[in-house]
Amino acid sequence: MEFWQIGLLALVGIVAGWLNVIAGGGSLLTVPIMLFIGIPGAVANGTNRVAILAQNVVAVGTFFQRGVSDVRLSLSLAAAAAVGAIAGAHVGLQLTDVWFNRILAAVMVVVMIIMATDGLHKHRQAGGAHPQRLLLGHILMVGAGFWGGLMHIGVGFILMPILHRVMGLNLVLTNMHKVFVVLVYIPITLWVFAAHLELLWWTGLGLGIGNALGGWLGAKTVINQGEAWIRRIMFAALSVFIVKLLFFS
Repeated sequence: MEFWQIGLLALVGIVAGWLNVIAGGGSLLTVPIMLFIGIPGAVANGTNRVAILAQNVVAVGTFFQRGVSDVRLSLSLAAAAAVGAIAGAHVGLQLTDVWFNRILAAVMVVVMIIMATDGLHKHRQAGGAHPQRLLLGHILMVGAGFWGGLMHIGVGFILMPILHRVMGLNLVLTNMHKVFVVLVYIPITLWVFAAHLELLWWTGLGLGIGNALGGWLGAKTVINQGEAWIRRIMFAALSVFIVKLLFFS
């Protein structure tokens, strides 16, 4: 790839990394950009994970540095997601574009409904999840991991309702656990794709520099701005991506 293309990806990565940490959907920017400059879909799907890995290393470190962490719960959720992610990555190697955008849009509509109803405005606990919700949260994490392994695009919009709505965590803790879970399963799915495809490592590195910076900014934004602001950003992002997927694909 030419230098300007890698530079463009790095700039897009900043926005994508910030958006991924706060809400989700950053890969809806990075993957289409890679397709636009001529990278095959499966290769773009795999290469994008290099950037996601860099982004979440920085984001998790920033949360931990600011004292926002629950390692025990994060690890158990990540283990559940990793099981689904392995299966999803193998399916993702064979994935075609047929109906993908429509399915993703439908998932986002469901997420918006879930986030907008029944308890979204109620106070969420600052600590751990309610014990009765832990098992269901972990079961759902397997499905979220499958989607993350399959395409990863929009996985944040699936993880957030599980953590926030099902498990009852506030949105700051939700985002912290979200980036930790992704940090654990992304290297596994990256290895699956790298074992079967010739990924563009320099492209992924350029994109990753941008994503890492965006991830750092996103984690600081989450901690500093709080729950109400995160909710507004998430709904705005969901709305834009649904319209894009349904009418401008």
